[in-house]
Amino acid sequence: MTDTLPLLIEPDELEAALERDNLVIVDCGDERLHMQQHVPGAVHLNLGKIVVPRPPAMGAMAEDSAVAAALGELGITPDTHVVSYDAEGGSRASRLLWTLDEIGHTKYSLLNGGLHAWVNEGHKTESGKAQPQATLYTITRHGTARADKAHIVARLGNPDMVVLDARTPAEFSGADVRAARGGHIPGAVNMDWTEAIDRTRNTRMKPKEELKRLLESRGVTPDKEVVTHCQTHNRSSHTWMVMKVLGYPRAKGYDGSWSEWGNDPSTPIES
Repeated sequence: MTDTLPLLIEPDELEAALERDNLVIVDCGDERLHMQQHVPGAVHLNLGKIVVPRPPAMGAMAEDSAVAAALGELGITPDTHVVSYDAEGGSRASRLLWTLDEIGHTKYSLLNGGLHAWVNEGHKTESGKAQPQATLYTITRHGTARADKAHIVARLGNPDMVVLDARTPAEFSGADVRAARGGHIPGAVNMDWTEAIDRTRNTRMKPKEELKRLLESRGVTPDKEVVTHCQTHNRSSHTWMVMKVLGYPRAKGYDGSWSEWGNDPSTPIES
């Protein structure tokens, strides 16, 4: 089977592709739930293998060697098409896909609706834990998915960049303080990551036209570089994925996120 899987894949589409070569399905959710039920053939990833605390940034991307080792343990090679999912709305699954994009691995898909859609719509599941055949994954290049603190500081006030804060409105305003300082990056706009989720459709992404309206009403348009963040870049990885699905060519994620920015006394804030 040589046809390319869609970036946002529906359960029916994934079921039809389960036997294809060079496909690895990765469950990024809770390991106990994975042991009870998962998509047939799926392997489990502990996100702690690719996301590490690097204080004050508590959700930093791991070093290349650790990321490569984690992918190799799952039987993934640079030619593998990875389908990622979880049961938490897609944030954890999207964090894996953001990491893949940043290391130049562009063969990936997000299961729309994750485990909720898969189970609730009658697809078969397996229990237990798979033992994938390990591979040697080599990272040879990096993509453009990551923005760091220095990049954002250098471009603050530039109309070509918009910072999209995926935290709750209370975190954004500073009413909910989860670092040494509360508030937000100057000029940032706020869209709680859950606004993109349709809970009436098994936690799928909302329809594309609705997502476009949500973003463009905040000045988040495809012609701009958009840097998304939350507290540790799990929630905002889903927001980044939304923009990838919509075709935003310069979507980035700030993995330092508020845990780094809000704890650095040298960075400017608004509230």
